[in-house]
Amino acid sequence: MANTLAAQMAKLDAGTTPDPGFVDGTVRVFAETITFASQASGDTIEIGRLPKGAVVLYGVLTTGTSTGSATVSIGISGSAAKYKAATVHTSTDAPAVFGKAAALHTGLTAEETVIATVGTAALPSSGTMQVSLVYAFN
Repeated sequence: MANTLAAQMAKLDAGTTPDPGFVDGTVRVFAETITFASQASGDTIEIGRLPKGAVVLYGVLTTGTSTGSATVSIGISGSAAKYKAATVHTSTDAPAVFGKAAALHTGLTAEETVIATVGTAALPSSGTMQVSLVYAFN
């Protein structure tokens, strides 16, 4: 039976140190609440700042009010759906874990301001959405 080493284990077995945040990193969260106020399709809402070197693990999104036909994506300027594709959120009080494989478990090379982008229709005139960005950092 073959034994294969994953990326960080290969570094440890070779006697080298993994990049900060990948092994023995402290798990942190940037927790934010968006207050719905009829934000229009195309609007962006700044929801977090991740430091250089952060290793994004996943995000959690919870709405207290349905977004109706409005979609929300999570990303950064220039890549609006880096962390989460645009989707509607009609299930209230049901946390949804999100994260795109290509954007997770990679150390950030620069600080990022994370944004939510509204699409398709305006958000409701009232209610809230909570977004938590979970990452490891040394």
